[in-house]
Amino acid sequence: MKWMYLLMSIVGGIAIGIQAIVNGGLGKKVGTIEASFISFLIGTIALLFTMLFFGKGNFFAFNDVPKWQLIGGLLGAFYVFIMIMTVPKIGVTAAFFSIIAGQILIAVIIDHFGLFGGQTYPLNIRKAIAILLMFGSMYLFNQK
Repeated sequence: MKWMYLLMSIVGGIAIGIQAIVNGGLGKKVGTIEASFISFLIGTIALLFTMLFFGKGNFFAFNDVPKWQLIGGLLGAFYVFIMIMTVPKIGVTAAFFSIIAGQILIAVIIDHFGLFGGQTYPLNIRKAIAILLMFGSMYLFNQK
């Protein structure tokens, strides 16, 4: 079962890779902020219909969650805005190297300290070396 989720994550990553270049092209035509808005508007409409036809949860329970858990949409909008701005300037691969490096760095911090209610997965020397190698590869990749 774990492999199915890993495969689904890979497919999600592929979708985000395609999204980056599609949104970058949209941003060149309509503007960065405008493209971010259009992207989220279309996504919101798609999710609205998906929720209406297939949703099983309680939409109005959002009033009962800690308010900090509602910033996901802002973080997603920030991510889309950054990708629309950076992909046309540095390319998809360089943008993703940087995005992934940032994601792994914050993920290690969240896991190590168990932040935001997550389970604790301590940082060890092997993980630290892997992170250093990742940043080294990002540096090498972006050299002329």
